[in-house]
Amino acid sequence: MKLSVVVSTLNDRERLLPCLDALAEQLPSETETIVVNGPSSDGTTGAVRERAEVDVLVEISDRYRSVSRNAGIEVATGETIAFLGDEYAVEPTWYDAVEAAVEADADVVTGPVKHHPSGDAETEPRRIAGRSVTTFAGDNVAFDRNVIEALDGFDEYLETGSTDDCAHRVAALDFDVTWSGAMAVRSEVGTDGGSADPEWGGRYRSLNYRLAKNYGPRPSVLARSAGSALSDGLGDARGLLSGRTTPTSWFANGVDVAVNSLGGLKDGVVARYRDRSSRKNPNGVSSRHDRAVQVYDRR
Repeated sequence: MKLSVVVSTLNDRERLLPCLDALAEQLPSETETIVVNGPSSDGTTGAVRERAEVDVLVEISDRYRSVSRNAGIEVATGETIAFLGDEYAVEPTWYDAVEAAVEADADVVTGPVKHHPSGDAETEPRRIAGRSVTTFAGDNVAFDRNVIEALDGFDEYLETGSTDDCAHRVAALDFDVTWSGAMAVRSEVGTDGGSADPEWGGRYRSLNYRLAKNYGPRPSVLARSAGSALSDGLGDARGLLSGRTTPTSWFANGVDVAVNSLGGLKDGVVARYRDRSSRKNPNGVSSRHDRAVQVYDRR
């Protein structure tokens, strides 16, 4: 198995270095390691260039994971391309799990993301507009090269949610997602336990764009988005009653959701028209070739 591992990073040198340590320790030396660094200002470039085990360092000016992963795809030469978040280290069983899945002709294989609130358990498929969709963790997933090329990578319109969008398109092309409990990654550096406030506007722009692009503006799609907005709105209202949220903030969140939902819906319909093929990705790898600002290639 010729494997390329793409690690996306942005101003996270403290957690990136243990991630690279684990790759060097647990994976065969012939594995191709690619680091795609966003516009970091914490010395990541210098630290990575000192690492002999990193085959390619790609510097980009964009901050989004969708762009970072596509930049990694552009330079990867492996028959299997894996994506790993910089905050995670592979477990000793990770490589063997990927190899076993490849030998079993898996299209996409994913596994547990330990110490992440939504990543430890296998995701059950969901029925959306008659399609069975299995989501996966973008920070721990491997694709057969033919699959990622058929998808044309990730949709760069999406600042968030590009992995979920990819899962919808995997299902549309009749590829299967395989779960392997042994393909596990863990967080090497802990956090302070805090969580950022949700960015409602970006979340709902992404959601409506994905649904409109992949399924069209059908009633079931609109109902799914409206139901999600109603549920979140009620949760925010409980925060208002308890004093955690101010009336002004609650109203502003509602306006943000409405404006971005409409924007995402419109842009999703346009994207669906631009790419009428099954892959539904007008903003993929092939759409541009100016992602890299600088490439340091040791191969």
